[in-house]
Amino acid sequence: MTAAEYIDWSNEGQPATAPWRSANGAAAPRRVVPVDDTITADAAYRLASQGVAMLWNGDFQNARQILTALEHRTRPRPDRTERTTAELFYRYRQNRSHRARILGLLLIPLEVGNIIGLRRAPDVVAATVAAYGSITEASVVSLHEVLGTIGAHQWRIKGIPVAALNASVYPHYGTFFPVRSEYVDLVAGAPLAAPKVAFDIGTGTGVLAAVLATRGVPRVVATDIEPRAVASARETVSRLKLGDRVEVHLTDLFPDGRADLIVCNPPWIPATAHSLLDAAVYDPGSRMLKGFLAGVLGHLQPTGEVWLVLSDFAELVGLRSRDDLLNVIEAAGLRVIGALEAPAVHSRATDTSDPLHAVRQNEVTSLWRLGAR
Repeated sequence: MTAAEYIDWSNEGQPATAPWRSANGAAAPRRVVPVDDTITADAAYRLASQGVAMLWNGDFQNARQILTALEHRTRPRPDRTERTTAELFYRYRQNRSHRARILGLLLIPLEVGNIIGLRRAPDVVAATVAAYGSITEASVVSLHEVLGTIGAHQWRIKGIPVAALNASVYPHYGTFFPVRSEYVDLVAGAPLAAPKVAFDIGTGTGVLAAVLATRGVPRVVATDIEPRAVASARETVSRLKLGDRVEVHLTDLFPDGRADLIVCNPPWIPATAHSLLDAAVYDPGSRMLKGFLAGVLGHLQPTGEVWLVLSDFAELVGLRSRDDLLNVIEAAGLRVIGALEAPAVHSRATDTSDPLHAVRQNEVTSLWRLGAR
């Protein structure tokens, strides 16, 4: 561990230091002060607004109350200014970044054995082992992030139903899970010309690979660049007893060989990812999308098909035009055979409090059927 991964503070005049842990890759705060139950929400907000992190030394439930108060203070105020969709999106991301920065500055100790060393603290061993691994040296973590690990662990225990599989998946921490059914349903319903081999690129929890296998594809090779995703996908395959049809590889984009069908549901917003889970949604400079399209012909059988599953959200907020997408497809030596579309049915599409509600309710996810030109 490098010096940058430690934080320092003064405890009753004595210097103190501890390793900084962040499952989402957040940078260690530079300024840290110890606080306890006597701090007010207003004082905590002032410190956080100045970039000062607060290391809690009091009752855990009181820390949660302070965090809730900070959440209230970081909620965006109603904005009735006429703005373009691009301006709305930019403001939305600014607000989310500000909110994440403020909420991430309330810190708690995580002791050896993944135990929170505070009064009335819950048992977080299983949740934090999944996120940070086993803690062997007393460390410091963000309370907001720890609460996120608890929520993720609940999904891990309960599972997420996937109608197309008539089963549930149990995502590992840090793996994007299928809360949107549109892209899964498109792959489950698209015309399938009896491919012998299919690739699922960027498999995540392995849902699309499992869908292809249950539709009768005899061999499916799924890939992902994230070890947690590979582990999650392998578990999905095992739970569904599809191990004789699906294999999962840790690799960047394509496995060896060629396939009759290559499927990819890349991140759909060409903007910077600020956390581990953001990487499943945000694709800076459309790097994955462009990389996939540029290389896919080298792994496709001559008469094979590419299924590119992509939301048009980026087009609706002015980050990418339809012509931009079609030009990238053409430059890769591909042509559009056809497209299937599904309107948004996810919860945000009906959330009128969302500042981007007008955009989200018009969002469409498409399965682009592509072939060699």
